[in-house]
Amino acid sequence: MVNKNDTIAANENYAEIFDSLLQQDKMESALQSTYSFAKLMSYYQCAMMEIETKLNVLNVEFSLRFDRQPISAIKTRLKNPISIREKLIARGYPQTLPSIENNLNDIAGIRVICSFTDDVYMITDALLRQDDIQLIQKKDYIANPKENGYRSLHLIVAVPIFLQQEKRIMKAEIQLRTIAMDSWASLEHQLRYKKDVDMDEAMQNEIKYCADLSAELDAKMNRLRNALSVNGGAADDLRRLISERHQSKIPGTNKDSD
Repeated sequence: MVNKNDTIAANENYAEIFDSLLQQDKMESALQSTYSFAKLMSYYQCAMMEIETKLNVLNVEFSLRFDRQPISAIKTRLKNPISIREKLIARGYPQTLPSIENNLNDIAGIRVICSFTDDVYMITDALLRQDDIQLIQKKDYIANPKENGYRSLHLIVAVPIFLQQEKRIMKAEIQLRTIAMDSWASLEHQLRYKKDVDMDEAMQNEIKYCADLSAELDAKMNRLRNALSVNGGAADDLRRLISERHQSKIPGTNKDSD
């Protein structure tokens, strides 16, 4: 039940804050800060648009060359103000606009979902060869998965955006992964961040096991795709892969029947 005295006190507090904001100098300062922040966020939005356009152009080119689209989906997100503030505080950075630009690399985020593992590296190489893309940082969690099994290729890049009277260089984070990697990461996030569930060691091991299965699926699908892409020997390679599939032991099952 809400305490009446607490409600009255809260209302009085809100009234004081509102009255202080109505003072001309503070109101102008608040409005200016809001406008400056919104303008900075629009720059990050433009950076995402630039990168997304580049990725879409590559996808069209590769679809003509290979008769398929290596990029299945592109997702973008702009970090919200609360998350920005919390990250600045957690890392001990000043809560200012220059601090955001200088210290945070993931305000603008682009997630690229590819069909096959080879596609991730093909798109990455093509993007980084463009002369207006500057690579700041690269972390390959596909070749070197995290301890929990997470796999993805992370890039921090800088890209120019062209405004009416200036050119600005903006940073963005790009995550490239396969459909299988994205599915596992999305489900793992839902499980790990359920507030009423204690993630014990057994559950963590099961999540890691699922990540290993996902990696195995990616590897097999990549090999099948490569076999079908090779002229002449595709049928023989495909038969060999199918034979290996039946002869190998699938994780979590018994090879021999009793």
